[in-house]
Amino acid sequence: MNLASVIEAHPAEAEALVDEAGRVVTYGELRDDVARRRGGLTGLGLRPGDRVALALPTGPDFVATYLAVLGTGAVAVPLNPHSPTPELQRELTATTPRVLVAGPDAATAELDVEHLVPVGDLRAGEPAPGADTVGAADDDVAVLVFTSGTAGPSRPAMLTHGNLRANIDQLFESGGRQTPDDRVLAVLPSFHIYGLNVAIGASLAAGSTVVLAERFDPAGTLALVTGQGVTIVPGVPSMWSAWAALPEADAAADAFAKVRLATSGAAPFDPAVRAAVRDRFGLDVVEGYGLTEASPAVTSGFGLATPDGSIGVPLPGVQVRLVDRVGPGVSGDGPDPGEVEDVLVGDPGEIWVRGPNVFPGYWEDPAATAAALTPDGWLRTGDVAVVDDDGFLYLVDRAKDLVIVSGFNVFPAEVEDVLTHHPGVAEAAVVGRPDPQTGEAVTAYVVAADPERPPTGRELIDHCRDHLAGYKCPVEVAFVAELPHSLNGKLLRRAL
Repeated sequence: MNLASVIEAHPAEAEALVDEAGRVVTYGELRDDVARRRGGLTGLGLRPGDRVALALPTGPDFVATYLAVLGTGAVAVPLNPHSPTPELQRELTATTPRVLVAGPDAATAELDVEHLVPVGDLRAGEPAPGADTVGAADDDVAVLVFTSGTAGPSRPAMLTHGNLRANIDQLFESGGRQTPDDRVLAVLPSFHIYGLNVAIGASLAAGSTVVLAERFDPAGTLALVTGQGVTIVPGVPSMWSAWAALPEADAAADAFAKVRLATSGAAPFDPAVRAAVRDRFGLDVVEGYGLTEASPAVTSGFGLATPDGSIGVPLPGVQVRLVDRVGPGVSGDGPDPGEVEDVLVGDPGEIWVRGPNVFPGYWEDPAATAAALTPDGWLRTGDVAVVDDDGFLYLVDRAKDLVIVSGFNVFPAEVEDVLTHHPGVAEAAVVGRPDPQTGEAVTAYVVAADPERPPTGRELIDHCRDHLAGYKCPVEVAFVAELPHSLNGKLLRRAL
């Protein structure tokens, strides 16, 4: 079944989309709008398998155009509409789309693409004869989603109609089921798989109402949650942290009163922030784990008394292993499946994932695909976790970020945790640098809590030595005004 068909069975009068201004699009109106856009795309001579890039902000235009592209049998390529021209061109070159549908704010003037279509022109089209939704097999590629590129170059991951539908079903079966009565906040970027398939895809499949916001503004989005009676909030740690710290939230302590399900993903969720949200709003945020290559969800704490810091348990239908050979994962050659064993409870191991939600590979990149997927279908995630006696998983670090000092593994997150417990440190990041004696050495980048009175590098190194083995401690400390992060709050170590 073509994923675009998920909107077909819902009542025509039911609310499908609501934008920030309160404008409502019913499911009947959405189906008509999608048909017009599908006709416009078909009129350009698109064939199944052609790529169509979308440089559109999160909003009704994105949703309708995305469904129209899928409905033609083409492959959607969501892009960040606020990217500069060189970055957009790199992504277009990597995916060779025939069509780019762009909003008015996208930097498209100098882009090389066969058809550049302003979204307003597509919106104004008419349904074309023979432009009905085409059928799609489970293994037909639906979207190319660029990975976050936190530790290496971003690359387009192929996600099929079957991958996306399977992950929606897995989320529903895990206790995250949505209903037509739910109203779901969609403020996560729609070019990111979390926003695309969890906030938007799952909601449309359930017949829920999607409350769309182009960008996250703490006060404005909080008002949207309250005013629209939002019941489900998929979020990232930076959103929850901003809401917990918002002074105006004191006057809106019941802002989340109607929210029955709140999630955090895409980056580690600080237990202190989870506690602050719980204390301030009476809302327990469920942490999960996923990645682009898994469409994206792998684990969740839905319906469970998940301990703070845990990413929950695997979703139904998802197999997870923690293996003892930490390979480079999706950025390099991984170990042979026959050479690995599962780690013991409490020991760190690389997360391997298998299931119908796992992608078939990277677009036109067989070497990267072979590094990411074992011959029997296990995805080497490059993430490191431990499991406790009750089966709850806890992220430790990323295998790609591992620093190896004299043959000993150093997980940056462990060192960063110690650094940030020093009162003079607001934020810290740890990376490895080449060292002729030890192979690699630990370097720390630190944002001072008080830039006018920062601690000394020696003070922080001594602080680490009080809490960590010597090989784990930084040999140098660099102070910076801020650390680089992605839109979803992930630390961009490659930038360091």
